Amino acid sequence: MSAVPPDWLTKGLPHIWLPYTQMLTSPPPLPVVATQGSRIKLADGRELVDGVASWWTACHGYNHPHIAGAVTRQLRDMPHVMFGGLAHAPALTLARRLVELLPKPLDRVFFCDSGSVAVEVAMKMAVQFWLNQGAGGRTKFLSFKGGYHGDTFATMAVCDPEEGMHSLFSNVLTKQVIADLPVDEASEWAFDAALDAHAGALAAILVEPLAQGAGGMIFHDPAVLRKLRRAADRHGILLIFDEVFTGFGRTGTMFACEAAGVVPDIIALSKALTGGTMGLAATVATSTVFEAFSSTDPMRALMHGPTFMANPLACAAANASLDLFASEPRLRQVAAIAAALARDLEPCRDFAGVRDVRVQGAIGVVELDQINDMNELKRRFVESGVWVRPFRNIVYLTPAFTIAEAELKRLTDAVVAVLGAWSKAW
Repeated sequence: MSAVPPDWLTKGLPHIWLPYTQMLTSPPPLPVVATQGSRIKLADGRELVDGVASWWTACHGYNHPHIAGAVTRQLRDMPHVMFGGLAHAPALTLARRLVELLPKPLDRVFFCDSGSVAVEVAMKMAVQFWLNQGAGGRTKFLSFKGGYHGDTFATMAVCDPEEGMHSLFSNVLTKQVIADLPVDEASEWAFDAALDAHAGALAAILVEPLAQGAGGMIFHDPAVLRKLRRAADRHGILLIFDEVFTGFGRTGTMFACEAAGVVPDIIALSKALTGGTMGLAATVATSTVFEAFSSTDPMRALMHGPTFMANPLACAAANASLDLFASEPRLRQVAAIAAALARDLEPCRDFAGVRDVRVQGAIGVVELDQINDMNELKRRFVESGVWVRPFRNIVYLTPAFTIAEAELKRLTDAVVAVLGAWSKAW
């Protein structure tokens, strides 16, 4: 097994800017040459079991032949065409299928190309919804501590300001209303007070339903979403669900909103939409929201249009992904993963320095008091033959829904072994 890095890595690394990485102090990225199923093959021949499904996207595993076939056929016929003034079957078919899956009356689909942009489009829709009705003062958003909605300037402003990732830009970002999720009597009182104080300026409430992802993998009860729906209705404002992370089965239902029986006015989708094959996102609004843009006045139209929106290749991948949800037992697989994660991560609860162990659908989390040496912890996971990427004080697993039982056990065993050794030095 060669320890010499491939030529493309050594020559290209001095010219690349890596995400979320201080490159002066971090080890170089691992060179990947192939993926298959739940496996990542490195240039030196090692294979890692992927515990995070490429930032939660590869829900069917890598290189699923049905998705690959759909993309190959679409590449031959039409890799891309602009969506301004033109339409194509992959996009319109996908829009119809998404509407059929989502709860009514979510029925108008706007395509874009990333989760951050999908949320930003949702925010733009919400503000213009009020502008088009002469309510120009409704330009703010109420979002929640522990939340993460993206890295663009508008979405950074509605993330948890104490989370740290975006604090450098605090003097640049538009000030929004950030509250605690109403999970108990005290936080519900504070939430109601924040709404009472700011309702006249709010365009919408924005939340990640059931699971706040990159803000710390924080879970909440479906009853919280019902409280938010009632509060939005009481104050006559919109409710936006950011299901970029939670959509397409990750929390145990096809969409997290289903678990609460709540329908938002706007929902943002991405990540697993194409089964992790390529970038695509969708912002879906109710007919009521859409109708506020219908007018003979061109200035009341939604003036937004990413160049590669509704890319035919990405839409073909997404349609193929929906085929797999329809024909294969994905939600049963998620339930089985949830049971295995709950059982096999439980030993971590007894380790020194472990604050909590929690599971929601195909999300397993071990929360630590702190991680002092993140690079060392990541190195130990790689040495154990798994790809697990902790962040902040969280070690988590979000595997592909198709992961083999033995591969999932290898992931949970690695987490228990690595954190067991880590806790002894705590």
